[in-house]
Amino acid sequence: MSPSPQSVHVDLGERSYDILIGQNVLESAGERIAALAPGARTVVVTDGRVARMHLDTLEASLEAAKIDSFAVIVTPGEGSKSWHGIQTVTDAIIGGRLERGDLVIALGGGVIGDLAGFAAAIARRGMRFVQMPTTLLAQVDSSVGGKTGINTEHGKNLVGSFHQPILVLADTATLETLPDREMKAGYAEMVKYGLIDDAAFFEWLEVNAPAVLAGEVEPRTEAIARSCAAKARVVADDEREGGRRALLNLGHTFGHALEVLCNYDPAKLVHGEGVAIGMVLAHRFSNHLGLCSGQDVQRVVAHLEGLGLPTDIAAIEGFNPTIDELVDAMKQDKKVERGALTFILTRGIGQSFIASDVSEGSLRSFLSTLDLT
Repeated sequence: MSPSPQSVHVDLGERSYDILIGQNVLESAGERIAALAPGARTVVVTDGRVARMHLDTLEASLEAAKIDSFAVIVTPGEGSKSWHGIQTVTDAIIGGRLERGDLVIALGGGVIGDLAGFAAAIARRGMRFVQMPTTLLAQVDSSVGGKTGINTEHGKNLVGSFHQPILVLADTATLETLPDREMKAGYAEMVKYGLIDDAAFFEWLEVNAPAVLAGEVEPRTEAIARSCAAKARVVADDEREGGRRALLNLGHTFGHALEVLCNYDPAKLVHGEGVAIGMVLAHRFSNHLGLCSGQDVQRVVAHLEGLGLPTDIAAIEGFNPTIDELVDAMKQDKKVERGALTFILTRGIGQSFIASDVSEGSLRSFLSTLDLT
């Protein structure tokens, strides 16, 4: 019998919800959804790879709870987080005659959560939805906080909305099917929470990372719960990223630019790897500006490299961006205001802050010190 799941509450007033973290919570999903939304029909949005591994379990749980449901299965990968992808899902919702009071269920990683959440936000002018993240990255980051959206040719997540789920079910058993590379990519988002404002959590991860990645139940559940709690606190303070929530983008200004320039090609770079490189670059940039010590930079590098994560642009095979290309890609970042670049910089481990006055000249000066070959 699986232990009781850990619960993290996201306090957003009437939009509050719980995150349940534990083994085999998919098996009780139907019962939990029936209690939250009696009589609601559901559509499960997932991709082909996740469907093969987990859809049967979820559908059996929904059927046992007497919930009428059907599935929309899209192609795995960032390509589905597109105008075509959102049309496919919303057409299925409308064609399936789901009503505004019914539910959209996102079963999958961050791509599925963003796509299904955005579809729920716009179909019928707003439907309820449930996040069921099946990757580590989605469990500790993208499934929490209500950010939904799609990519365009101009950049990542540039079209979307804030739309909170009514429940998040993070089944840690689904992580056992993840490739090692995806686990490590998700782990990078865990590290982010320590580097933002929780040096004690970063220290805990320095000791416990091998156990977390190896799948030991208690350390893995603890790490996910602490990550979710960290994000929940920030989201409760700043739901729509008007201020402090921007801290959650530590490493992302650099990371998103790298993803765009790699054409979202997972053979070259996946999101968590971009974040790992981006967090190191944010620390290196901070050091370049005289804000944090070289020892802090090396501590971050050592931790990520010790787990097999990339820490510099040169680690991306066959990728040789110019400084102009990097700067232009960063100018499409969502944090740009009136053309001014905003970065999340740091004064040390757990001491990140929002810098909205970074000059393009200082950025170019820093980029010129990097090995881009």
